[in-house]
Amino acid sequence: MSSTQPLIPLDNTVFPAIQRSRLETLQVNLGYKCNQTCFHCHVNAGPNRREVMARKTVDLVLDYLRARRADTLDLTGGAPELNPHFRYLVTEARKLGVRVMDRCNLTILEQPGHEDLAAFLAEQRVDVVASLPCYLEQNVDAQRGDGVFRESIRGLHQLNALGYGKPDTGLTLDLVYNPQGPSLPPPQGPLEADYKRHLEAEYGVVFNSLYTIANMPIHRFAKQLRKEGKLDEYMALLKDSHRDENLASVMCRTLVSVDWQGYLYDCDFNQMLRIPLGGGAGRTHLR
Repeated sequence: MSSTQPLIPLDNTVFPAIQRSRLETLQVNLGYKCNQTCFHCHVNAGPNRREVMARKTVDLVLDYLRARRADTLDLTGGAPELNPHFRYLVTEARKLGVRVMDRCNLTILEQPGHEDLAAFLAEQRVDVVASLPCYLEQNVDAQRGDGVFRESIRGLHQLNALGYGKPDTGLTLDLVYNPQGPSLPPPQGPLEADYKRHLEAEYGVVFNSLYTIANMPIHRFAKQLRKEGKLDEYMALLKDSHRDENLASVMCRTLVSVDWQGYLYDCDFNQMLRIPLGGGAGRTHLR
């Protein structure tokens, strides 16, 4: 089956309608190229992907920010920093007074040509949202590749040395947890306490907050679940775990997602499933 097929069963799935509120965040996928190939990646990102946002589309993002005054620019990928226009976009967005978030995989900080990336992020006062799917080395390496945990810790040390995650610096460092397989994440509060206690005691690492995210059965993760015969079981778990009281805080109520070509979606997951903004037949472009 082609790597571009999302592999998610959507038939006979009914959930309450979600209504939009004020736009707060423009989430921009700068491309699917990444220096890692993660097991759980719903984007199917990797080193061999060639989809990268062009400069003219980056300029459209800036035009949109000027016109619509979104509070936050949320940069994602792949590894968003691999886009050659990443620093230009960050710098120009910050000039507009827009808060910028970088969804960083941490290992990019040691890649050739990116040795000064952490310093650039600190200089521009960019909020870093860093993937660290567990605080145990063997679990991270099993999900993301051998040696990734140690590289990630070195990346966190770089960020901490610049003031990220420390009180009164204004440099925010948040971490993101993903389950190892077809299960839901544990409660966020107690897990954050475990992360903070373990990472500081073992590695001298500090950070602000931990976010827990359920793995979405799209692309690479869905293909593996289907291979193991666990896809239907996981879909049922997600559906049965739905709670109406969580709808008020669903991210896509205040967010619009932009793909590397400039087309708009209600969220990053819909982007990967090719469901256009509003669920209509035609796609809407930033233009």
